Amino acid sequence: MTDVTYPDDDARARRNVIVLVLAQAILGAQMAMVFVVGGLAGQSLASNVCFATLPISLIVIGSMLSANPLSWFMQRAGRRAGFMLGALAGAVGAAISAYGLYLASFPLFLLGSLVTGIYMSAQGFYRFAATDTASEAFRPKAISYVLAGGLASAIIGPQLVKVTSQAMVIPFLGTYFAVIVINLLGSLLFLFLDIPKPPVPAEDAPRGRTRWELIKTPRIAVAVICAMVSYALMNLVMTSTPLAVVGCGFTEGAAADVVTGHVLAMFAPSFFTGHLIARFGVEKILGLGLVILAAAGAVALQGVDLANFFIALVLLGLGWNFGFIGATTMLAGAHEPHERGRMQGLNDLLVFGGVTVASLASGGLMNCSGGTAEAGWAAVNLAMAPFLALAGGALIWLVMRPRDA
Repeated sequence: MTDVTYPDDDARARRNVIVLVLAQAILGAQMAMVFVVGGLAGQSLASNVCFATLPISLIVIGSMLSANPLSWFMQRAGRRAGFMLGALAGAVGAAISAYGLYLASFPLFLLGSLVTGIYMSAQGFYRFAATDTASEAFRPKAISYVLAGGLASAIIGPQLVKVTSQAMVIPFLGTYFAVIVINLLGSLLFLFLDIPKPPVPAEDAPRGRTRWELIKTPRIAVAVICAMVSYALMNLVMTSTPLAVVGCGFTEGAAADVVTGHVLAMFAPSFFTGHLIARFGVEKILGLGLVILAAAGAVALQGVDLANFFIALVLLGLGWNFGFIGATTMLAGAHEPHERGRMQGLNDLLVFGGVTVASLASGGLMNCSGGTAEAGWAAVNLAMAPFLALAGGALIWLVMRPRDA
């Protein structure tokens, strides 16, 4: 394996983690902002309110489509260039969206959302970049700390929306101007990133496995399946939660409180998830995450009291944290450095492809299953079962395989 040798104290890796945590907190705030206002702005622009959430789906689609090209670009130009390109795309996407709002053009607003997806894809690579200079022991902690930065972005983003959404004559225009500023200023953080460019491979250097050979590797296949299931099911349930809470007779404020509890549960455990993985092993923590996701669905199916919503969504966030960080850690240790451009791009293409399907299916299950909010909410949570069985079965199969296999 050809790679740069780093000191055992992980000093460089810790510095990079600090930069990436700040990037996750500051640049990541834009995702909370556009997810909060995207549907509301879409509702004001769309001729048919059924398409109000289409801007959100297009952000995810843009992320899915750009994952492989962006990973390829980082493999050749380095992480710094790739992350700066992502921030530039975030600024351009926000500018196009702002212009769409100014002209009251829904297609232009959708185009801006699609371009914004490039930034979302770049943000997804922060967690992989944290492992590039980290030792094997520090790797799960590095991933965990970077995702913990999302806790700050989940607080900063909504607060900025409160300040900017009605700051101009055209609603939400100020929010998108703020997103432009966040990207331009936040991109300066990457000047402090110290991750060497991958060396240009010599003619006789190993080319690594093809994407098909990589995805057939048992450990990689299981990691990708678990990451897809963890992220897609979290998105499936979270997207329907406000509709279910309000549809069951509670206020929009109560729905916001439930979602806030969920977001805190998603990111707050990241301060210790990496330590748990280092102590107990990635397979156990990943399995625990899948069990907690199943528990979230079980609690949701027990009733539609506000307490049920709170407990279910907190469990959903915690299960996502263990499942997604566990899957990312497993994947990071299962491929060679010269294969990461191929593998990490393929992983995020598949993960965000699953999230796209989940985001599109969530509204249909919620609104078109049984005719009542209670029936729709039950359908959403029951839909988790076969996918959790798939991921759980794959993980058990991996653990039970003979070590020499």
